[in-house]
Formats: sequence, C-alpha cells, structure tokens
Amino acid sequence: MPAPVRVQQAPFDMGAELNAFAATVPGAGAVVSFSGITRDLADGTLEVMEIEHYPGMTEAALSAIRDEAIARFGLTDAMILHRYGPLKAADPIMMVATAARHRADAFAGAEFLMDYLKSRAPFWKKEVTAKGAAWVAARDEDEDALARWSRGG
Repeated sequence: MPAPVRVQQAPFDMGAELNAFAATVPGAGAVVSFSGITRDLADGTLEVMEIEHYPGMTEAALSAIRDEAIARFGLTDAMILHRYGPLKAADPIMMVATAARHRADAFAGAEFLMDYLKSRAPFWKKEVTAKGAAWVAARDEDEDALARWSRGG
C-alpha cells in the first residue's frame, strides 16, 4: 500500500518526514526528496501566502498522480505532503519523496511529481502584501516542464 498523501495546515519537520518515509521502503536502493519553502517576493514584501484547496478533490488528484509516478517509474513508493492556509516566507510548504531500486528512477519520479505539483495540482495561491493581495498566475516555464513528460521525458 502506497504512502498516504497528506494535505494539512500544520507545519511539518522535513527531516522527520524523510526518515519516516525511508523506514517504510526496505529493499529500495535510493530515496530522493524535495522540499519546497515559501519564497518571499523579490522585493521582500510578502506578508503571507494563502493557499486554498478543495478537501477530498485535492487528495484524490494527488493520490492519482502519486500512483501514476509509482507505475511509470517503477517506484517502490512515493509520498506527497502539501500544506494549505496562511504561510509566511521560509515556511515549509510541501515535500515529495520517492523510493526506487535505482537512483535514476527515484530522481525522475520526484521530478515528475514536482512538475505536476507546480502546474496542475488543485491548489490556489494568493500573495498578500501591505499593498494588497494577488492570485499567483500559472507560469509558462512550469507548463513547459510538465510537457516534457508527455514526450516520454
């Protein structure tokens, strides 16, 4: 049974999460992780990043992409953890981890999951500053990164 997808408001400890995941994948020769941290705006004015999602729908979408990554890259397992609610700059926002017999598969699986999370995961982000709030728009480079997987990347 694959690791559960978790969507939560509470902070998490990246090291503890990685250690817990690695303990569940005996026989894997590689574990790869990526942790995202809430990034401040270029001018340092981010007061908070508000992340919204639809409970149930989000978990189902993330579980489906996790299952696709496991099948596509022959992963032993994969985990996705993503936060929602108000986050300040430097707060951990998300984490993926993949395990596989070989490192190339673990790395590719993690990249695939990250590209999906950046462009297709059902989260909506709003940047709040002293001057107001603005929804974060999709970026062309994120779409390009995801497109490579449809070409067999």
